[in-house]
Amino acid sequence: MIPKIQKILYATDLSENAAYAAPYIIKIAEQNSAQVDVLHVLETPVFPSFAEEEKWEKFYAEQKEKARDKMYRRLTQFCQQQLKGNTNIMLTISSIEVVEGDPAAKILQRADELKADMVVMGTHGKGWLAQAFLGSEAQKVLQRIKIPVLIIPLPDKEKSAQPK
Repeated sequence: MIPKIQKILYATDLSENAAYAAPYIIKIAEQNSAQVDVLHVLETPVFPSFAEEEKWEKFYAEQKEKARDKMYRRLTQFCQQQLKGNTNIMLTISSIEVVEGDPAAKILQRADELKADMVVMGTHGKGWLAQAFLGSEAQKVLQRIKIPVLIIPLPDKEKSAQPK
């Protein structure tokens, strides 16, 4: 018997094509009366060795705050655009978060904190060679997670951002 899905973590990079995964998430949430938590992770930058650490950290702190504000606004706007016309679906969104760190680690941590039943993420297909050498955040999550993960292949930028 398949366990009931009550809590879904949607990890998004907020790319133009990230909207492609939204209809899947909405449908799964509707069918299971599940709550959806939306997560975006800002990667922690590596400071150049020649930079004055104190000045660089101050600059980065300011930029990080601006980025968090911008990403939160984009996430909120993204959710509203995807859910227009069906206001009941907005009730399934229980949180929208922007955090900083290693994307795979933060996704795993948040899924654990939420006691999520499923993680949904999009991935950009870059071919087997790129995957073999570079890996992807989805691949890193899959290697370490203990709950189901739904990976939505996102179209190339040249293709439509919405599924047909």
